[in-house]
Amino acid sequence: MLDPTIAKLRIKYARAALTEAKVARDPLRQFRSWFDDVVRAELPEANAMALATASPEGIPSVRMVLLKGFDDRGFVFFTNYESRKAGEIERNPRGALLFYWPGIERQVRVEGMLARVTEEESREYFFSRPRESRLGAWASRQSSVLDGREALEAAYERLRREYEGKDIPLPPFWGGYRLSPSSLEFWQRRPNRLHDRIRYRRSRKTWIIERLSP
Repeated sequence: MLDPTIAKLRIKYARAALTEAKVARDPLRQFRSWFDDVVRAELPEANAMALATASPEGIPSVRMVLLKGFDDRGFVFFTNYESRKAGEIERNPRGALLFYWPGIERQVRVEGMLARVTEEESREYFFSRPRESRLGAWASRQSSVLDGREALEAAYERLRREYEGKDIPLPPFWGGYRLSPSSLEFWQRRPNRLHDRIRYRRSRKTWIIERLSP
């Protein structure tokens, strides 16, 4: 049933046009430009992104994760390799990302293939994390059923005592994934719902730039 309160929600959009002539020829350069805009705007959790995966049977799932790096090879995040998302990635490595930045009226969609980063990359990031977060990675068997929060907190406390005064090693079940993009879409709000949508689509070693209807 239509909710009239929700149906009446409206925002007026006034951002300047996003044109094919103005965007970078390389989508990662364009993403860097927009990401820098988000950082300068001091929006909360600029690196938050929705990650969509699916089982081999095509059953989808989505969750928020944090971007921890990007370059010409793709977008990197870290997780427990025994989690639901990791299990789906290992059996069906296609995935999608969505960055939504309402404070600057923009979003970016990314589609591509997912693969584990190297152990060296996982190790480098793991040891850059606060000690408490490293303990948390060991304590949480991500996506598994818990008897209660007390069990999680007890596991954390046991590990805190075990590693007191010691280095906390990289868990063998924890590390990063990189999504290597085959398609990126840059969306910008415009008046009258005539939003700008510019898509980069990989064709062999080049990127095709095309405008999509809003």
